[in-house]
Amino acid sequence: MSAQEIEITVVPHLAEIGQDQWDACACPEAADGTRAVDPFTTYRFLSALEESGSVGPGTGWQPQYLTAAVGGQIIAVAPLYAKSHSQGEYIFDQNWAHAYERAGGRYYPKLQIAVPHTPATGRRFLTRPGFEETGMAALVQGAVQLTQNNQLSSLHATFCTEAEALRAQDMGLMIRKNQQFHWCNDGYEDFDGFLGNLNSRKRKNIRKERKQAQAFGGTIETFTGDQIAPEHWDAFWQFYQDTGARKWGSPYLTRAFFDIAHETLRDDIALVLAQRDGRWVAGALNFIGADALYGRYWGCAEHHPCLHFELCYYQAIDFAIANRLATVEAGAQGEHKLARGYLPTPTWSVHWLRDEGFANAVGEYLEAERDAVDREIEILTDYGPFKQVQIEEQE
Repeated sequence: MSAQEIEITVVPHLAEIGQDQWDACACPEAADGTRAVDPFTTYRFLSALEESGSVGPGTGWQPQYLTAAVGGQIIAVAPLYAKSHSQGEYIFDQNWAHAYERAGGRYYPKLQIAVPHTPATGRRFLTRPGFEETGMAALVQGAVQLTQNNQLSSLHATFCTEAEALRAQDMGLMIRKNQQFHWCNDGYEDFDGFLGNLNSRKRKNIRKERKQAQAFGGTIETFTGDQIAPEHWDAFWQFYQDTGARKWGSPYLTRAFFDIAHETLRDDIALVLAQRDGRWVAGALNFIGADALYGRYWGCAEHHPCLHFELCYYQAIDFAIANRLATVEAGAQGEHKLARGYLPTPTWSVHWLRDEGFANAVGEYLEAERDAVDREIEILTDYGPFKQVQIEEQE
């Protein structure tokens, strides 16, 4: 198929593409009603961000959805945004921006292929089955051309898969490697089965933390689907506002996002809430994929020892074991996750910089950074909580 046969279009509103066309590329595996592998690139999630005002004017995330079509049929799409800052990305390039602007350039706006506010790995170049290579090539070439035509500083695709990163590298983009902490399900029957694979000191510590957390004087419940009620969102919104104000200065998601999530996303959600004396006091929000649970947000109205670890990490492991999910992705950062059974795992992004000299400098930096990340993963894994024999088997 020649490049001339592929039409690249920039679309400012997801509704102009339509759910059927988008999801045929984003989650074709869910066409028969099964769960999507990645809940975050589905039409329902991205449209909730747009409709709620969590992206769009005033947010620094301006939708520029990219489509590739052949003969009127869309074969590939990408969640592309024009960014006026680097917030809500979790792959940090602020130092690049400072260096570029000190040299007299203008770094923002830039183009970003990403799921806003969501550091979860998944496909970013979304293609219909059978168009994987052609569709991705068209999207990459189209996004690069869009960056050039508008004389923008750069194009980025964050938290893509390793396979996508390697293909993008073959097309001239630069690879960046980072790491997160993920929990892996080794076919455990229950939480005690997981604990049995830990060394005795870490096993005792986790049991102690769970005992402390569960003695906070209330109850802990996990709600999903129709079990989630509007009152749960009222409580969680307060938790989210408090966490957002402390971490980011202001929350990324609007209140309307949670109202829309209740209508269109509740089957994708596992909401863990702690109640004490008839009052919701803490919560953790998770999204459910076909084979993974994604921890996203936590907040509380009262502090209780180890309740954060229980709601965010141990309840997530319980849910994954009960639902036979392979992994729990616990979000960005946090070496404290290591002692709780979450091991360092590579994450990937790809980058294209318009200025050749700047690109060469960043390329040298990324090569050194990848070596450093590899060493960090190796060292952290050695310090992990698992029995040494298991670590050796994994290697």
